[in-house]
Amino acid sequence: MERPWGDIDETVVYSVRAKVSDRLSDLQAGRGEQGLPRLSRADEEQLAAQLVAEELRLMARALLDRGRTPPSQADERAVAKAVSDLLFGMGRLQPFLERPDVKNVHAQGARQVWLELLDGTSVRGAPMAASGDDLIEWVRDLGRRVGLSERRFDPDRYRINLQLPDGSRLFAIAWVTAEPHVFVRRHHFIDIDLDALSQNAPMVRAFLAALVKAGLCVIIAGGQGDGKTTLLRAMAASMDPEERLVTIETDLELGLDRLPERHHQVVAMEAREANIEGVGQVTCAQLVRDAMRTNSRRVIVGEVLGDEVIPMLLAMNSGAQGSLCTVHADSSDDVFEKLGTLAALSPQHLDHDTTSRLAAKAVDFIVFVERDPEGVPVVVSSIREVTGFDGQPLTNELFAAGVDRHAWPTGVPISDRRAAAIAAGGFDPAWLSGTGVGR
Repeated sequence: MERPWGDIDETVVYSVRAKVSDRLSDLQAGRGEQGLPRLSRADEEQLAAQLVAEELRLMARALLDRGRTPPSQADERAVAKAVSDLLFGMGRLQPFLERPDVKNVHAQGARQVWLELLDGTSVRGAPMAASGDDLIEWVRDLGRRVGLSERRFDPDRYRINLQLPDGSRLFAIAWVTAEPHVFVRRHHFIDIDLDALSQNAPMVRAFLAALVKAGLCVIIAGGQGDGKTTLLRAMAASMDPEERLVTIETDLELGLDRLPERHHQVVAMEAREANIEGVGQVTCAQLVRDAMRTNSRRVIVGEVLGDEVIPMLLAMNSGAQGSLCTVHADSSDDVFEKLGTLAALSPQHLDHDTTSRLAAKAVDFIVFVERDPEGVPVVVSSIREVTGFDGQPLTNELFAAGVDRHAWPTGVPISDRRAAAIAAGGFDPAWLSGTGVGR
């Protein structure tokens, strides 16, 4: 079983943590009484390391005085790491987040966690909590201190989504299950561009880059975990770094604001739940409307899940050129059906025909991603150009899946208007003709 802190006595860890935490709190309070600013995070971590070392020396001296063997240097380093994880990291989760081969973490109450690795295998790890109640309290603490606003986790708010400081996404659920569950999805590809997605053909990558540079509106569709968000990040890397972007998400996940060298101006917006009095809710639909007042060229909706679909399409129609969003769909030609369903379920109850007309006018291209037969994600298998509306949205499939599920040119010509746009974006439309679908 994988143990996050090795074979160390965790009672020692929590004892040292309590003492160091109290001393840090007293010191910060003393600085406040003297009119001094709080220590910075870096200075606080450095001081904490010194205090931990001091506590460990006192413990070792006490053991020697009693004729007992003090811990080894390796054990002391493990204790110091564990205390640091508790004070400044994610506690027992932190070592799993630091492992480069961990893809997902699943904790259930006080049981051993499951670690899903990048190679597809699963291994067991040490529990993240001593009891189900401890796991719930750990999640509640994260809800109070992580993210743009406090998020509740209680019987009335039985689920919670959070972005952890390293960009990982945490989802927890309790009270509707026998034990609390925590799911952590790692994001290994925050800083990524299209060239890094080598599982896709160079022509596909060049075409996607041209769509972005040409300022065309694109919907990225696919199944859960197939790489929609990763592809969105990679496509966004083709944007001019000087462009002002607005990202809108139910839960911060994209992380474009974490990449100042790639994107100099990012307004990252996150929806907010109502407070305990039932007020203060901010929806993605409201944020899309707010985004239109920021003088931003592009609006990026991390995932269209509900009533934000209508303002998103209106934004694409009203000057938010080059906007991107993702949506769950079973295929590239299923996207408009999904948009219609979401619009029908929205407070506006927009009918399917009106939604289809709006979408056909707003969207330029649909890109579909999936996993190939080997299970590799972020494989582009279809790219459709939206060409108009005639009772239903009309599309041309410019790239379609071959037997390997990878996209290959179909030979269908692109429209003259979009041909000129992608040519300006650096892609020669002649490359699409006469190739045929790879078999």
